[in-house]
Amino acid sequence: MPAKKLKEFLDAQGVRYVTLTHSPAFTAPEIAASAHIPGKQLAKTVMVKIDGAMAMAVLPANVGVDFKALAALAGARRAELATEADFADLFPECEVGAMPPFGNLYGMAVFAEQSLAEDLEIAFNAGSHKELVRLAYADFARLAQPKVGVFARKG
Repeated sequence: MPAKKLKEFLDAQGVRYVTLTHSPAFTAPEIAASAHIPGKQLAKTVMVKIDGAMAMAVLPANVGVDFKALAALAGARRAELATEADFADLFPECEVGAMPPFGNLYGMAVFAEQSLAEDLEIAFNAGSHKELVRLAYADFARLAQPKVGVFARKG
């Protein structure tokens, strides 16, 4: 079952979604393969610090973060990868590294890679390394209210 906070939020908003269960997987490519989802449709949540503040960068599983482009999108001096120690306590109902891309539920900004909007649906970790939620990208954008821009890099 998806993280309680996420499920309650989606249900309260009347969003149609599907929960997918897969064998335990920890990296984005493993998750995409296990769930039989193209890497570009699996949205991974990368925890970042933007001028020292925690934020979520949400992008397709098959690309990485261009931190200079992300800083520019955020209007910040610096964007960097957060360590697990930086965010482990911020998501008490989620397994570390399996946070859903709804920073608004946790009081933090969300930045979404523009290419995610190319697909009608996206899938993402639902709080565990065994479950995904798939929903319309339009619902994600409406509910998470991310700042959208180009900050992906290949590889």
